[in-house]
Amino acid sequence: MSFGQQGGPQSQWDPWKPNSQQPWNGGNDGQTPDWAALAEASETRNKRRKLLFIVGGALATAAIGTAVAMAVVSANGGDDEASTTSSLPATADIPSQSATDPSFAPTSAPPPLDPKDFISSRTKDTAPLSAEILFPGTQLTMGETVYKKGATADTKKCASAANANGTLGKVLTANGCTSVMRVSYMKDGVAVTVGVAVFDTEAEARKAKGQADDKSVIASLSGDGIKPFCNAAVCRTTTNSYGRYAYFTTAGFLNGKDVTTKSTQVEKTGNDLAEFTFRQIRRRGEAQASAAANQ
Repeated sequence: MSFGQQGGPQSQWDPWKPNSQQPWNGGNDGQTPDWAALAEASETRNKRRKLLFIVGGALATAAIGTAVAMAVVSANGGDDEASTTSSLPATADIPSQSATDPSFAPTSAPPPLDPKDFISSRTKDTAPLSAEILFPGTQLTMGETVYKKGATADTKKCASAANANGTLGKVLTANGCTSVMRVSYMKDGVAVTVGVAVFDTEAEARKAKGQADDKSVIASLSGDGIKPFCNAAVCRTTTNSYGRYAYFTTAGFLNGKDVTTKSTQVEKTGNDLAEFTFRQIRRRGEAQASAAANQ
């Protein structure tokens, strides 16, 4: 008995044609399928399907590339360039570098205060003043030499601080001396008295210095461990001035010996105390200048 279709010729099977019948063993009346033909047909379908996938992917890639290229051209088109350029401010509207920089009027720092100005006149030199303030402590050191401090004295009777046998009293009085401060120091048998005469102005102090001669001697001051000296013996004296101050030294031996040109220790003692006095007067001016600058 045949299971084939009756009433017409048997149709050819096409794997890509709908409703076509699959052959079974090529005209064999048995019901066993032709496995070789089926495998060949399946392989043919797979090859066609891969071919379609490859062609379709290439077309899709080409389409995407075209779309991207068009988008880039559109983004960089002439219309956008004109729009970007027109949005920038004109050159005249952009502020220049000099217009935006801050400007400052030229200034100059005030000159520093001169310490000497504060010790050159009574109107500025207003800090407290005495022998103990100008010569503080119980000793002073100059280099490696330490001098022991003796007595101090302050007086408004300037002539009384001068040697009675000399000319200093008249010089101080004639130039308007207002006070004299004295202090004595000693070292290794040598003593010195420093006298500081105070005037209202620098001009007066300078004039007093100029009028002083080799007989213008400040009287030695004894006490506080220093016995009288330079009352009868020859002693070494100095005269100088700074600001409104004239200062003098009288140095000699405590044993009453006369000072000679070979008395180097006396000379050193007198010079050390004259230098120290100058420094103290200058420090007084510096302190007042600093205080005024910080006000």
